[in-house]
Amino acid sequence: MEIKRKTGVSWMVFLLSLLIVFFIGYMITSITERKMEAKYAHKPMVEIKNLEPRNEEWGKVFPREFESYYKTAETSFKSKYNGNAMIDMLEVDPRLVVLWAGYGFSKDYNQGRGHVYAVKDIRNTLRTGGPTGPKTGPMPSTCWTCKSPDVPRLISEIGVPTFYTGKWASKGAEIVNPIGCANCHDENTMNLTITQPALIEAFKRQGKDITKASHNDMRTLVCAQCHVEYYFNKHLPDKEGIPYLTFPWDYGTTLEDMETYYDKNHHVDWVHKLSKAPMLKAQHPGYEMWKAGIHGRRGVSCADCHMPYKTEGGQKFTDHHIQSPLNNVANSCQVCHREETDELVRNVYDNQDRIIKNRDKLEELIVRAHVEAKKCWDVGATEQQMKDILYGIRIGQWRWDIAAASHGGSFHAPVETGRIIAKGIDITQETRIKLAKLLIELGYDKEVSYPNIKTKADAQKFIGMPVEKLVAEKNKFLEEIVPQWKKEAEERESKY
Repeated sequence: MEIKRKTGVSWMVFLLSLLIVFFIGYMITSITERKMEAKYAHKPMVEIKNLEPRNEEWGKVFPREFESYYKTAETSFKSKYNGNAMIDMLEVDPRLVVLWAGYGFSKDYNQGRGHVYAVKDIRNTLRTGGPTGPKTGPMPSTCWTCKSPDVPRLISEIGVPTFYTGKWASKGAEIVNPIGCANCHDENTMNLTITQPALIEAFKRQGKDITKASHNDMRTLVCAQCHVEYYFNKHLPDKEGIPYLTFPWDYGTTLEDMETYYDKNHHVDWVHKLSKAPMLKAQHPGYEMWKAGIHGRRGVSCADCHMPYKTEGGQKFTDHHIQSPLNNVANSCQVCHREETDELVRNVYDNQDRIIKNRDKLEELIVRAHVEAKKCWDVGATEQQMKDILYGIRIGQWRWDIAAASHGGSFHAPVETGRIIAKGIDITQETRIKLAKLLIELGYDKEVSYPNIKTKADAQKFIGMPVEKLVAEKNKFLEEIVPQWKKEAEERESKY
């Protein structure tokens, strides 16, 4: 028995030794292969030219990043309120048409798709109109700024003021490649870099040097080139009349800071068609709202959540499939948070539910204020009588718009977003009380009825918008002008 026991132990030791040797051999082989792959993974197949706008050229050197970036073409993800598919937001919420009466967004406003669609979607939207010639169109060239890596190339060639000069369609044949590598990376070092002059200039006016930013800061600042509040300043010294892209951060990045900047500069984005209020239109202040939230305060960058690291074949790289963290909870949220996916998603939805409920109430109040202001004008109100009322409408809707346009404000900064909406409700209710008193003073003691705007078509009819004409002009533009742009672009790129 003793001999058999010793023989069994010997066999076990022998087999265990074989397993250990096999495992060590496997690990050595795997490590060697991964080291070799790491050595040659980014061996350049081509030289990337200065400000190269074609993402495909960068993809020859960085195939993983390139392949993941083009996943932004996917449109299958849908969260409770948003997603990556195109949604007609005016159809979803016809009140928006009235809030933006007299402004381009009342024509057409769709939920944004992935970055790969940037050029295509700006060509297709009714907001850019339907020019009958390549040099015309209602919007300025400045509107192209955040849509393409062709922008840094063109700015380098013709200069910033010249790029901003002229109509949107005048640059159409030059802007053909969708948002990509050259917008955020230096082609020599591959370091993150700032290519948009407006961000550099905004930091400079604050006494800050953006070139001193840390790598972690840059993982947010490259996004802050575009996902910010901005306006077109036509009154800069030596640039009078040029719609120069400007960030209103001279006093800070809070809502009140930017409001102070706009008021001191007497800036008006448009005069509302119904109320005649001098309005502000928030763009997409994602960076400003991120700064106001807990993630921003603790140094969690945009890329940490929207472009988390991933590993393939021994290579760790940034996933360029820029998307909602809710579609990638494991790599985005659960790197830091221990809760289960369902709980994390539910927490986001709970915040969104509360904020959107109040935001919808503010929308209704502002619509009523615009309609009631129009009634005041109709029954003989004077500019002096309306002055404070119109300012109340301006700053009430500005608060609604900051909350609505920040694209994720209820996640990035739910406390701040809730505060902004609550203050907007207070301001708008006080404004409506002033409107009611003025109507009585003017001899109108009836209730001003709420408009019948159950659909986008209803709302556009209510504000007197000639939608059929706009659509016909856009279709003509897409059929006649865009093919011409594409031909010119192909001829230019074939010379590279």
